[in-house]
Amino acid sequence: MYQWRKFEFFEEKYGGKIPEDVTGEIQCCSSGRGKVVIGSSDGSVSFLDRGIKFDSGFQAHSSSVLFLQHLKQRNFLVTVGEDEQISPQQSGMCLKVFDLDKAQEESTSSSAPECIGILRIFTNQFPEAKITSFLVLEEVPPILLIAIGLDNGCVYCVKGDIARERITRFKLQVVGVSDKRQTPITGLGFRLDGLSLLLFAVTPDSVNSFAMQAQPPRLQTLDHIGSSVNTVTMSDRSELIVGRPEAVYFYEVDGRGPCWAFEGEKKFMGWFRGYLLCVIADPKTGTNVFNVYDLRNRLIAYTLVVDKVSNMLCEWGNVILITADKSLLCVAEKDMESKLDMLFKKNLYTVAINLVQSQHADASATANVMRKYGDHLYGKQDYDEAMSQYINTIGHLEPSFVIQKFLDAQRIYNLTNYLEKLHEKGLASKDHTTLLLNCYTKLKDVEKLNTFIRKEDGIGELKFDVETAIRVCRAANYHEHAMYVAKKAGKHEWYLKILLEDLGNYDEALQYISSLEPSQAGVTIKEYGKILIEHKPKEAIDILMRLCTEQGTSNGVYLSMLPSPVDFINVFVQHPHSLMDFLERYAEIVKDSPAQAEINNTLLELYLSKDLNFPSISLSENGVDQNFTDQSVSAAMSKTGSGKKKIADSNDTIEKDCVERQQKGLELLKLGWPSDQEQPLYDVDLAIILCEMNSFKEGLLYLYEKMKLYKEVIACYMQNHDHEGLIACCKKLGDSGKGGDPSLWADLLKYFGEIGEDCTKEVKEVLTYIERDDILPPIIVLQTLAKNPCLTLSVVKDYIARKLEQESKIIEEDRRAVEKYQETTKNMRKEIEDLRTNARIFQLSKCTACTFTLDIPAVHFMCMHSFHQRCLGDNETECPECAPEYRSVVEMKRSLEQNSKDQALFFQQVKSSKDGFSVIAEYFGKGIISKTSD
Repeated sequence: MYQWRKFEFFEEKYGGKIPEDVTGEIQCCSSGRGKVVIGSSDGSVSFLDRGIKFDSGFQAHSSSVLFLQHLKQRNFLVTVGEDEQISPQQSGMCLKVFDLDKAQEESTSSSAPECIGILRIFTNQFPEAKITSFLVLEEVPPILLIAIGLDNGCVYCVKGDIARERITRFKLQVVGVSDKRQTPITGLGFRLDGLSLLLFAVTPDSVNSFAMQAQPPRLQTLDHIGSSVNTVTMSDRSELIVGRPEAVYFYEVDGRGPCWAFEGEKKFMGWFRGYLLCVIADPKTGTNVFNVYDLRNRLIAYTLVVDKVSNMLCEWGNVILITADKSLLCVAEKDMESKLDMLFKKNLYTVAINLVQSQHADASATANVMRKYGDHLYGKQDYDEAMSQYINTIGHLEPSFVIQKFLDAQRIYNLTNYLEKLHEKGLASKDHTTLLLNCYTKLKDVEKLNTFIRKEDGIGELKFDVETAIRVCRAANYHEHAMYVAKKAGKHEWYLKILLEDLGNYDEALQYISSLEPSQAGVTIKEYGKILIEHKPKEAIDILMRLCTEQGTSNGVYLSMLPSPVDFINVFVQHPHSLMDFLERYAEIVKDSPAQAEINNTLLELYLSKDLNFPSISLSENGVDQNFTDQSVSAAMSKTGSGKKKIADSNDTIEKDCVERQQKGLELLKLGWPSDQEQPLYDVDLAIILCEMNSFKEGLLYLYEKMKLYKEVIACYMQNHDHEGLIACCKKLGDSGKGGDPSLWADLLKYFGEIGEDCTKEVKEVLTYIERDDILPPIIVLQTLAKNPCLTLSVVKDYIARKLEQESKIIEEDRRAVEKYQETTKNMRKEIEDLRTNARIFQLSKCTACTFTLDIPAVHFMCMHSFHQRCLGDNETECPECAPEYRSVVEMKRSLEQNSKDQALFFQQVKSSKDGFSVIAEYFGKGIISKTSD
């Protein structure tokens, strides 16, 4: 024990005499709640503040204060002292409880705390004896458990609320009644462990415990050696500590624990923040030595020679020693930084590490000590031990500080060890992973590389940056390791990148993609589909077909939730035939795809394109790259005797393929626009552009006809000078009875009038249809055909003769109609004039309504109808016989006037009529638009 190092981890803060206000001899002391409480022989109690200055005091007992304890939970003071005897037979020893928060008003300027409870300790049931120890346990407020040790081996216990006198008193006996030896109780201690309460009782020759939860409390002797007064204390872990001349003993619930051989007579014992406090009498010098022991680190934290100590307590974070001459000394622990500086100066780094760990310093402080120890060892070139210290700083010390020290190739093993630990704790960055893998590759340590990569096989996530590890392994040609990491981490893109770009293993790549979830497989196909289409087109298309179709049939997934073929079009760049094959297969299986329009648009572009790359068999047989230009192909073929013939065969094959694709395109145009749909399943504008760009006449004619763009249809025939086709087209599309446009014949006539060549036959046929449907006036026909110098008057002679005869008949019919209308108008005007100027004679003798003889009162109308007044009822203003006809005329006039305001109806009739002028004349003739108003 003498080999323990001694340090100055404590220092004297202040000391001096206790203030004179504390009268009498000091009998007992207590601490807590920021004050030191002193009990004196004159019965007074004094309070000292932090500066060892007198704060207050009061008279607690009339004679002497033997024991006191300041409670922690409540501001209560419990004292044991002598008061005046009530009778000679009854002892004056009393227990009092003072409430320090309540003051008892007195006539003096100072006030004493209120005494809330007084208890006579000795009664007939509890005989009088000398009190040797005293201890109070605060249970659930307001319950107190007070233990009083006596010199006869008994412990008097008081439990309850003393203020309300609700208490229970009982006696505990340490030694038997038959034993005549007087064995005093030298120390007491409570241990509360959950619901279990234990009371330790120490005598000079035994250590005992009482299980207080049992009824009666159960006695157990823990040891047959004891100690004297003031050498018993409790640790912060509720261990009983007993000091004897040869050693210091620790006791648990079930018996003696560790023992520390500190020689010398123990005068006082205490416990402070994990330190054991001992005042030991040195037999060699005859002085008292105050030692502070750090049991965990096996060192003496402080040593001080002191006078005779009467009391020892802890308050304000200090250890307070009170001597017999009423002097007081405060000893305080130095701060951690000061203690560490002291150890660093002596290079006692292991002691420093143990110190910060034992005092539960924060992790950063511990790491700082280990860093300094590592620096010290590194300076001594003890690299292995230095690295072990640096490893302990991981998480608190910047890794670059350590890495830079060990970058030398000779210390690559230490660096590797540090980087491994950094990854194990999940604190490695991408750079650290790169550096560690480079260390493995430089050391060519495949075993460690395997361990690092595969050590967590099947357990959680990898504790390193995955992409960094993959890149480093690829760069070092450790492709298998890179693929393992990629597969384990679910980095499918990296796995396929290695398979395809580094190893060229297309079959395994296809197999791997097939094993993925559909969503992941779709992503990887988008990324690497170009390479797969180039080398394994059939297999790649099979995977795409499963992604886009088979899920819907096997798992009941809705078609709209499946990937669309349009999403994968970009992987077929430079491979249009594969794209065409893929889309055709998809369209054959899926008939109602949400992306049907986009698919049809793409197929149309492939079908109608003339310059689609075609992998010619003959070119492949001669070893010529299909991507060569025409000039390079011609040059290569010219070197062989049959080169020109093979090129001709290739051109024929390409031409044949182009025709076949155009036929597919025309079929797609027709199937994509069923007759029962207004809009097609493709972009019409795009289809027209494709047909025009690739001179696909059949497609253009079909689209124009479906869109009812009949003028564009005949424009196609006009461009090709197909007269026969033009007339046939007009017969089909110009028949108004079948929904056609008759104006096409006018356009056709205009075309023949401007063509500048003899087309007598065609013009005569056109005039037949113009005359039949009365499409154009004769004057327009003559003006149009007069522009063609190759046409003679004989072409229109018969047409003009028939039209003149027809017009003459119409004029004659109109003349007769005019005469008829004039005669009718004249008669109407004459009748009106007669009504205005001449009287009317009503000669009817019968009522027009009931046919009975007409009698008075009667009503006669100007229309020569007469009625009984009773037959008319309330309607005497109009003739019932003529009123319906009159109303119809009025209604017709109102309707005509209303229609005159509907301009849209007027222009629609003009446009739809063969002779718009006749519609305008009709409006004027009916007086609809001749009337003007402001």
